[in-house]
Amino acid sequence: MPDRVSYGGSSPHARRFNVEAVAKLEHERTPTERASDEITKFVGSIAFLLLQILLVLVWSAINLSLIPGVKAFDPSPFGILSLIISTESVVLTIFVLISQNRMTRQGERRSHLDLQVGMLAEQELTSLLQMQHKICQCLDVDVGSEKDELKGFSDATDIDRLASELDDKLPGQ
Repeated sequence: MPDRVSYGGSSPHARRFNVEAVAKLEHERTPTERASDEITKFVGSIAFLLLQILLVLVWSAINLSLIPGVKAFDPSPFGILSLIISTESVVLTIFVLISQNRMTRQGERRSHLDLQVGMLAEQELTSLLQMQHKICQCLDVDVGSEKDELKGFSDATDIDRLASELDDKLPGQ
């Protein structure tokens, strides 16, 4: 029995290859970027919010002498607490910026990759249309009214001209 050809999807091998290629892109991070992402993920969680609230409540309770037998060490207006929270804010902001910079680089890389894949697909389709047109000519098949449209499709796309047209047409450019 001959192998069935599927035109509606990709082969399991191709899908696996694509998944592995995307996973490889995701794993190309430095240890600093990984640590920054983990810290940013934790800082953006409800657990961190609750921990911060608990810290401020306990600190305030101790330093307002609301807990008997525990001596206040940072009386109101809580200068030490303010220093700690300010320092924490600066450090956490830096971690968030590191993660955002990595995500921006990753997004730009994906955009470039997408453009490259799109350009390769366009080149392949142009080549296929040119071959198909030659086959039609050899078989003396009349393409008549579609000839002008096919000619436009079978010409290579001028990426620079297309980018320039987009710049002219897009608002705010």
